[in-house]
Amino acid sequence: MKLELLAEPYTVCTAPQPPGPGPGPLAAVLRDADGWTWAGPEAAAPQGATCRGGWRVLAVEGPLDFGLTGVLAALTTPLAQAGVPVFVLSTWSTDFLLVPGARLAAARAALTAAGHELTGAEDPG
Repeated sequence: MKLELLAEPYTVCTAPQPPGPGPGPLAAVLRDADGWTWAGPEAAAPQGATCRGGWRVLAVEGPLDFGLTGVLAALTTPLAQAGVPVFVLSTWSTDFLLVPGARLAAARAALTAAGHELTGAEDPG
């Protein structure tokens, strides 16, 4: 599969109130029994939320057909084998894998070794 590394660092936050969707090529607002989760560019993190930043986003080239199977397994298995945590978001057209910026090189190596192609922004170091 082809994946694009987005340029900016992302954060994942939890908040008691629903945060706005935020700017950027990817932002998500989700609710479960424990409250609201927001994911988006670090620079747009909601005020007063508890956040964990430093994530880098790998966007799967889409659109992906709803009938496809094994997409996430093909991507997360090599990451798990390399010890790289992942936070996954899915949209109507594609999937996004958020990996810790400190583990980006390991993620890139694992995915490339598994036959996936990565393009986009380089690791800022």
